[in-house]
Amino acid sequence: MCTTLNNLKLNEKGIVKSISCDDKITRRLYDLGLLENTLICPIFASPFGDPRAYEFRGNIIAIRNDDANNIVIEVENNELKIKK
Repeated sequence: MCTTLNNLKLNEKGIVKSISCDDKITRRLYDLGLLENTLICPIFASPFGDPRAYEFRGNIIAIRNDDANNIVIEVENNELKIKK
């Protein structure tokens, strides 16, 4: 099932399928290691829910909901299939 990153519940894992943010934001995410087929998990939400902290590849970064809405992820019944 595909959804956007901001729809993941805390501690629910997903695999990034595409990133269609603003070019500058996309470039920064790529530089931090957030690429297609990367496992990502929201681990903390601010008091008002925006931004949220996400963990991937040993990094923890905050992503605004507006940007997270442009990141498509795949989640399948809590069983993730990672292609190698």
